[in-house]
Amino acid sequence: MRSTNLLCCGFLALLSPIAFTHPSSAQHKAPAPLPPPAGKPKTYQVHRAAAPPVIDGTLNADEWKHAQWTDDFVDIEGPSKPRPRFRTRAKMLWDDSYLYIAAELQEPDIKAAITRHDAVIFHDNDFEVFLKPLPDQDGYFEFEMNALNAGWDLYLNKPYRFGGRADNSFELDGLKTAVALQGTLNNSADTDHGWTLEIAIPWTAFASRQSVPQPQVGTTWRINFSRVEWMPGNPKEDNWVWSPQGVVNMHVPERWGYLVFKK
Repeated sequence: MRSTNLLCCGFLALLSPIAFTHPSSAQHKAPAPLPPPAGKPKTYQVHRAAAPPVIDGTLNADEWKHAQWTDDFVDIEGPSKPRPRFRTRAKMLWDDSYLYIAAELQEPDIKAAITRHDAVIFHDNDFEVFLKPLPDQDGYFEFEMNALNAGWDLYLNKPYRFGGRADNSFELDGLKTAVALQGTLNNSADTDHGWTLEIAIPWTAFASRQSVPQPQVGTTWRINFSRVEWMPGNPKEDNWVWSPQGVVNMHVPERWGYLVFKK
């Protein structure tokens, strides 16, 4: 079962807006060469939680004191592009049961409309997690959520540019998520501060698609985070990420960051 919580102060497409090409066409021709990477992938050392965080969307300082913030997110293509208009950063912890993720998104006008699970969440402003627990295998996982705590979880057998397909039937069983709003939702008459979120992914959540061993100290996964932000009147979204891809495509897992499990 999935646990969700919101604290306030129809599957439309298989393809993320930041993938190169539709998977059906990618099966019939070699993928286009990628532009050079935007530097080396980043590394995050995730430490064990002293106690399990309460998943309520509020980033309690005592619960998260053993976790460092990531660098602020940058444009998906790298720091040569304009700096994001709003700050985004994340932090992580782990224990014997879960990987915990927290994020802070500055947002002067918090908006969200999608409430249906497994809808295309990036049609709203959203926060996205890309996880590859088995770096030597092709498959990986994606999870998206918005400020209404609506989520979309999916599995990809390989990247789209190699003919991969999104499996929308996949569910992160046992997932816990929560959102806290520092402002008012869908009210442009005031100025908001932003929203925070917490995610708890159990180690057993991947079992229906991959046999993922529970991490030990020294285990390394591949991971990245993305924020999709729409500007009113602009049909093209912004994509801000933790470890830049060097290309407008999140589905290049060899350019994601490294998640190293520590004591």
